[in-house]
Amino acid sequence: MKIACLGGGPAGLYFSILLKKANPAWDVTVIERNRPNDTFGWGIVFSDKTMDGFRSVDEETHAEITRAFRHWDDIDVFFKGNKITSGGHGFCGIARIKLLQILQQRGAGLGVKLVFQTEVADPDDYAPHYDLVIASDGASSITRRKYEHIFKPNIQVRRNRFVWLGSRRKLDAFTFDFKETEWGWFNLHAYRFDDEWSTFIVETPEKNWLAAGIDKMEQEESIALCERLFAERLDSNPLVSNAKHLRGSTIWLKFNRVLCEKWFHKNIVLIGDAAHTAHFSIGSGTKLAMEDAIALTRVLSTHNGNVEAALQRYQEEREIEALKLQSAARNRMEWFEEVERYVHQEPEQFAYGLLTGSQRVGHANLKLRDSCYVERVEKWFAGRSGVNHPLPPMFTPISVRSLTLKNRVICSPMATYMAQNGLPNDFHLVHLAARAMGGAAMVVTEMTCVSPDARITPGCPGMWNEEQASAWKRVVDFVHTHTDAKIGFQLGHAGRKGSTRMGWDAIDQPLQTGNWPLISASPLPYIENLSQVPQEATRADMCRIKTDFVSSTRRAAVTGFDWLEFHCAHGYLMSSFISPLTNQRTDEYGGTLENRCRYPLEVFCAMRAVWPQDRPMSVRISAHDWVPGGLTPEDAAEVARRFKEVGADVIDCSSGQVSKAEKPVYGRMFQVPFADKIRNEVGIPTIAVGNIFEGDHVNTIIAAGRADLCAIARPHLADPAWTLHEAAKQGFTEITWPKQYLSGKEQLERNLARAQLMLQV
Repeated sequence: MKIACLGGGPAGLYFSILLKKANPAWDVTVIERNRPNDTFGWGIVFSDKTMDGFRSVDEETHAEITRAFRHWDDIDVFFKGNKITSGGHGFCGIARIKLLQILQQRGAGLGVKLVFQTEVADPDDYAPHYDLVIASDGASSITRRKYEHIFKPNIQVRRNRFVWLGSRRKLDAFTFDFKETEWGWFNLHAYRFDDEWSTFIVETPEKNWLAAGIDKMEQEESIALCERLFAERLDSNPLVSNAKHLRGSTIWLKFNRVLCEKWFHKNIVLIGDAAHTAHFSIGSGTKLAMEDAIALTRVLSTHNGNVEAALQRYQEEREIEALKLQSAARNRMEWFEEVERYVHQEPEQFAYGLLTGSQRVGHANLKLRDSCYVERVEKWFAGRSGVNHPLPPMFTPISVRSLTLKNRVICSPMATYMAQNGLPNDFHLVHLAARAMGGAAMVVTEMTCVSPDARITPGCPGMWNEEQASAWKRVVDFVHTHTDAKIGFQLGHAGRKGSTRMGWDAIDQPLQTGNWPLISASPLPYIENLSQVPQEATRADMCRIKTDFVSSTRRAAVTGFDWLEFHCAHGYLMSSFISPLTNQRTDEYGGTLENRCRYPLEVFCAMRAVWPQDRPMSVRISAHDWVPGGLTPEDAAEVARRFKEVGADVIDCSSGQVSKAEKPVYGRMFQVPFADKIRNEVGIPTIAVGNIFEGDHVNTIIAAGRADLCAIARPHLADPAWTLHEAAKQGFTEITWPKQYLSGKEQLERNLARAQLMLQV
């Protein structure tokens, strides 16, 4: 085969090396616009794990990189006069120019043709003359631009400004520094990459960059400003730019996040930054590019000359990994973009949040890297709750009003549809009691309805009469008598999503017979041409429904529930008032966000007035409609702020289920950012939900201050004792088990300890 690589960066060079090594007879040429020793970067970072991958495919290149890199284990975070160090991270830095030299020499030694100072103006100048054209031409790829209609790149220009500089300051650790200025916060990413030099990247939100007047500064002036800001880290060493050819503020860049829908066209294939980019905060751009080269070499060498099949396989493999790493990079990038959200935190939490910001590194992983650091974090965090020894964060107590929860795990409300005429029965007793005995701090009822026509299905429980209150009291009394858990009560009205079949039968589908009239903020069906059309709530309807909520709240208080949650999410009645997708009213309850929140706030205030003042109230909201024109996370923060102002203690942050047109972006802990935003911007405790399924998730979320409680749903359906089992897995023995089950606790702990020993053998 005859192959051309358009671009002589790490992606194109490494691919040429691996392909030539695997197939010595193939003709491989690399065409590069610059001279061999030209480079506009400083240092590149690889993790130890990444280096292990390089060793497995080409030991010679790995050995040369190893001889040239600077290795370190520690990360130092400087914040508010404190230095916090975490070890065991295992990274190496290498000068970009040195890496290019190593790859150039290795490629030439294998017979790769290296052509420098040759501008590629059009990939079609090469495609007819080569069997395969590798578009390794970087983030500003000419190839991608030429076939934009084929590759369909999604390019996001991010909000922060950053400048890439160097210094002879010899740093001993990967260093983050955060400086408050009169214009806002600036932050530093810095690391040493050889015996003489360190990379210094200074970053700040664009509003701060503009406020400081950097957009009007000459290059030397803005570099001098950075030197003043981070003088302590520089220790009298100057900062240097290797982009002297650029004028004024153009050395300050915005990061472009790129991901293409398709990565190949005919015999042209994108690799590296041409196909995808990943933010520098996790040092992954060159890693991704070189791992693309590994994958593309492998598929080309195993598909017997079938180029199209090989390229399809390449994209399928690498797209998944690129998305994973881009997701982690996006999380970390957004943390830096929103850094001023977190500057109120204490240094211990701020640094921990930074280290775990990508969601690829969690509490357990940090503990493997540096157990002493994690023990310090655990001791600090437990101390905030009055405990004087280290605890896993998920097992620290929390107090809201006069109620103290023993840990941070809630058994989330989960619809079971097992009531008859709204009456809870033995199923509800067993379901909730089993989970209350399973270690969670609190169990919460499924959405319980304020009237018969407020139900989602005929199987939904209610609290509209005394018989129902008595049945609920039986459940409450069992939880209080036989467990140390608390029990919460979620109260709601289905609105336009009512009168449907059981969830396991045909979710959201109307009843086949026996339907009841529906009501909503506006006469819009949930599913067009299928769901019932609700009536628009009149003022009289709204007064009646508010009275129903108040009556149910009074019954819940007398019944003895410890906590009350007002359901304003998931497209139910209160949610239908809040979302612009479902509220098209023209009166004082429609239009602006203030008007749309008016009725739910009126109902909440009436409930708060009759709910005991020493007991907490939370509000569940849909923090994102996932539909253009719908409620956004920014709107949700304002909704939360309004509920906080009228006495809400906690915001339970869910999302979606307001419109069938929604397109959620799923993933591990995918709704946690909503709880994070509201907690840290609005200043109210939050409950995080959504694909949280490991104790490690809970520990990380809580310790980082992204939420105060985690509501776990599906894992509790599979395992009522989920929290007890997570405690045993973590070696946490202080949690209380029901005395009747203590022998099971002892055996479980022995078995887990034995399994751990076997892993170490």
